[in-house]
Amino acid sequence: MIHPEITAYRPCVGVLLLNAQKKVWIGRRLATDTVDGVGQWWQMPQGGIDEGEDHRAAALRELHEETGIRQATYLGEMTDWVHYDLPPELIGISWKGRYRGQKQKWVALRFEGVDAQVNLTPPGFEQEFDQWKWASMDEVLALIVPFKRAVYEKVIAAFRHLES
Repeated sequence: MIHPEITAYRPCVGVLLLNAQKKVWIGRRLATDTVDGVGQWWQMPQGGIDEGEDHRAAALRELHEETGIRQATYLGEMTDWVHYDLPPELIGISWKGRYRGQKQKWVALRFEGVDAQVNLTPPGFEQEFDQWKWASMDEVLALIVPFKRAVYEKVIAAFRHLES
């Protein structure tokens, strides 16, 4: 049961990063404190939007913090925010117990660098992923943690045109 005081959604940005072959960057979660399980789930880069921060700036910052990537150009964004709720067993635990889920603004970027520039342990940032790969949009949907799948279906639908 959700505690009545935990009603807020954490403002977050998500990044769909495409390479020249129109594949999507995904990382395997390095999660040890959630029910996701270690090494079982993949996701696109995402993270919180700081107070007063523009979501496009947040997208580039989060991309760098999680992947080391700085070479990316803006392709577009979803007009609407998408929301998801945490599974009941994570509410009150994740994000120091302050949120019931996330509201996300998704941005599409084109990777302009080379794969060797990807760094899952950029200096000064906590590691989020233990592996990464380029995947088709359909593969992304198959690998995402189940409680985020509905959000990812909306994201993929919004950006599917970038694949062709």
